[in-house]
Amino acid sequence: MSLKTRVLEMMGTVITLSIEHPEAPQLLDYAQKMLEDFQQRYSANQNNSDLMKVNAQAGIKPVKVAPDLYELIKKGSDMGISSHSKLNIAIGPLIKLWHIGFQDARVPTKKEIEERLALIDLEDIDLNDSNQTVYLKKKGMEIDLGALAKGYFADELKLYFKAQGVQSGIIDLGGNVLTIGSSLKNPEGVWNVGIQNPLKERGNLVAVIENHDQSVVTSGIYERVLKIGETHYHHIFDSQTGYPVENDVASLTIVSEQSLDGEFWTTILFHDSSRKILNWLNQMPQVEGLVITRNNEILISEKLKASVTLLE
Repeated sequence: MSLKTRVLEMMGTVITLSIEHPEAPQLLDYAQKMLEDFQQRYSANQNNSDLMKVNAQAGIKPVKVAPDLYELIKKGSDMGISSHSKLNIAIGPLIKLWHIGFQDARVPTKKEIEERLALIDLEDIDLNDSNQTVYLKKKGMEIDLGALAKGYFADELKLYFKAQGVQSGIIDLGGNVLTIGSSLKNPEGVWNVGIQNPLKERGNLVAVIENHDQSVVTSGIYERVLKIGETHYHHIFDSQTGYPVENDVASLTIVSEQSLDGEFWTTILFHDSSRKILNWLNQMPQVEGLVITRNNEILISEKLKASVTLLE
């Protein structure tokens, strides 16, 4: 039996779902509906989404949300506070000010940035566990789950597929890859996950990671960029300065059990230098990773080295 594949264009990326199962077409139909539902409910770019209903009531009143959305907001808030806002789900006003990746992207004024910085304090998100309500204390605040959503979606899809008896498959949400079981194409059963060269056009791979039943999440400065003359502004922001993070990192790949963890650690660690990231990775028992610097240097955590093949 071979893998059945579904390719979708949504969430601003290309999504590829491949599974081996006797009822693969039906399972892929349902998975597509799951993604459409997630997009409708979690999007920060659709005014009628459940998330935007919370944002629309900022400074006005609490909004009751579905349990899964509440839990993700709560998890994102807790992660953000513990990381000293390196991951910041309240960053919506700053993201929309720059709007990198959209036609109207621009470099804001210093005054505009300072105004938005006053609206992205995680402590201003009030969560009520009993009522499952979310209240943004200041008018103009907006939650943006973009740093976590794809990881959450990928994990939920994998849970669904495995519950239906899928033992082999791969979920690719554009830079966020989650494998299920063993690969049918490889005699050794491993999946080969390609790593984009962040300094070249899309499709140029710099490495391949052998993976089995794990998540591979990559974040880089090449994904969404605003070019003004010789200056390039990427989409990964520093909540302290209001500008894109400045360091020597071009891309960071995290290998972990769950995709949500990969999203979390790529976002948090991206604020450090490449050497500090490598040091962190070598100390973390359940997370592995690969860093590519702006000078095209490749740093690989000790535990991951045996699984990486460099192509350049």
